[in-house]
Amino acid sequence: MLYPLPVVMVSMADAEGRYNIITIAWAGTVCTNPSMVSISVRPERYSYPILKETGEFVVNLTTKKLAYATDFCGVKSGREVDKFSVLGLTPAAADQVKAPLIQESPVNIECRVKEILPLGSHHLFLAQVTAVHADQQYMDEKRKFHLEKAEPIVYSHGTYYACGEPVGSFGYSVKKSGR
Repeated sequence: MLYPLPVVMVSMADAEGRYNIITIAWAGTVCTNPSMVSISVRPERYSYPILKETGEFVVNLTTKKLAYATDFCGVKSGREVDKFSVLGLTPAAADQVKAPLIQESPVNIECRVKEILPLGSHHLFLAQVTAVHADQQYMDEKRKFHLEKAEPIVYSHGTYYACGEPVGSFGYSVKKSGR
C-alpha cells in the first residue's frame, strides 16, 4: 500500500529500430552513486522482450498535459498500435542509448539495464542512468529545475492525480524560526 506512485512513460526501441512506450507505475530511484533506477514489468507485456534484448530504455516523466498519453500507453499494446504516431508524441534522439526520448516530457532519463530480477508477477529491471535531459523552460537563472511548473502526476488505485501545493521542504522541521 505504498501510494501514490510516480507514473512514468518508458520509451524503447527494438532491434529493428521500432519505437514503443509503456506506462509504468512501479518505478523508482535506487541509488545515487552510481545513479540507478528500477522499473518493474510483467514478462507477458509486449515491451518486456524488447527491454530484455536491448537492455536500454528512457524514463520520461509525466505531466498533467501528458495524462491522456500516459493512460493510453498503459492500456494499448505496442503490438497493435504505434503509440508515438497515434498520440502525436515526438521521438527525439538520446545521447547514450538507442531508445528515443519523448520530447514532450519535462525530464528524460536514459538508462542501461544492469540486472533483471524475476520476482514473481513482475521482473525488476535495475538500470544505471547514463544521461538526464531537462526541459529548459523549467530551469531558473540559478539552474534549479522546477518540476512543479510542469504539473507532474501520480497514480493511485486506478486514478491519476495532479500533485498539489508544497507543504514543506527538506529540513524545514529542524530549522530555527526567526524568534
